[in-house]
Amino acid sequence: MNDAQVNEKGKVPYWVKLTIIFFFGWIALYGSRAIVGPLMVNIGAEFDLTKAQLGSIMSIFFIGYTALNIPSGMIGDYLGKKKVLVTGVVLFGGFTIIAGMMPTYVTFMFAWVMVGIFQGFYYGPQYGLSSEAIPKHRITLGSAIINSGMAFGLSIGYYISSISVGEMGMSWRAPFYIIGVPIIIIGLVMLWIIKDKPKAQPATEAGAPKQKVKLTFKDLFGNRNINLAYVTIFCSIYGFFVLVTWLPYYLETERGITGTQISTIASLMPWFAIPGSLLFSWVSDKIGRRKPVLLVMLPLSLVAILAVPMSESMPVLIGALILYGIVGKISTNPVLVAVVADNSPRHALGTSFGVYNCIGMLGSVFAPTLTGFLSDKTGSMDSGFYFAAILICIGIVASLFIKESNNNNEEVKA
Repeated sequence: MNDAQVNEKGKVPYWVKLTIIFFFGWIALYGSRAIVGPLMVNIGAEFDLTKAQLGSIMSIFFIGYTALNIPSGMIGDYLGKKKVLVTGVVLFGGFTIIAGMMPTYVTFMFAWVMVGIFQGFYYGPQYGLSSEAIPKHRITLGSAIINSGMAFGLSIGYYISSISVGEMGMSWRAPFYIIGVPIIIIGLVMLWIIKDKPKAQPATEAGAPKQKVKLTFKDLFGNRNINLAYVTIFCSIYGFFVLVTWLPYYLETERGITGTQISTIASLMPWFAIPGSLLFSWVSDKIGRRKPVLLVMLPLSLVAILAVPMSESMPVLIGALILYGIVGKISTNPVLVAVVADNSPRHALGTSFGVYNCIGMLGSVFAPTLTGFLSDKTGSMDSGFYFAAILICIGIVASLFIKESNNNNEEVKA
């Protein structure tokens, strides 16, 4: 897409508008997820839940989200990315409000899994639209701005729950209403801004029809480095969602922290992920290698995860969360994405990313419930952090076996 195409009416470029609205889209996704963490104690008391049942709230959510990741991209290609994206955002905003109204655990879980399903409409169409619109020389900047919405969303979600319930004494249902309405508004703004252009047919020599390259199982799972990236991202995401889901509850029940202090401490991780992500992505691109960067980040994230249950002082705990923010999942993900991009055949690139995200997000399905289950069995949440640390060790071992040359730009064979 040339400069004339990305400028609208000679003013703000279209790609800038998309970048901004997709930034708010990720705020909506992560904000609606984050409100649950500080509400765990309240929801558990309301429905008389075990910790495993509390964890299942986020697990069932991510089952819906993960299941729709790949199909949503395919549906977007068929019906139009804008239609799928806007429909998903408006409906997950609506079901967020509905979830707050549900009177029983079962009906709450039904509404909550619907939020996850419609959030699953977002990933594929959004990245498809942004990759089409953002100029190549701006793609790193645009993607970094879009992805930073995750950090803002986590922090905003934590604060909404902590302030409205912890400080103002509102019902635990209030945060669902407070965040649901702006999400619907964001979806309507997307409807106004996004231009879903028809898919252009690629030109071929002498008007000959383009040969369709068949996608095979080997394209997705026949490359050693891609498979190792799948393993590593699963382990990394598992640890990340142990923290995202359970950290507010852990701070309140096992560290005695209350109110907005919970949100302030829990928000350190996503805020420090922004400079960490930019720094390590830049280093990886600068040296043209992924493995050395991963072998710095993953051991440090292991140290950070272990330091959470082992720390006896608040400064050490805060330092551990800051360290995890810098080197954890949000920062590791762009480097692993580069591993997939470096090793995927060009005709399988989109599907490879879909499989990568789907396998990775399985970690978000297992982490909340398994952590709650381990806590119920052992009587302490520390066991959940130690298990996450074991998985990060597996991720480190997987990264050790990645093979790469000094130049990752060479053609990869399927």
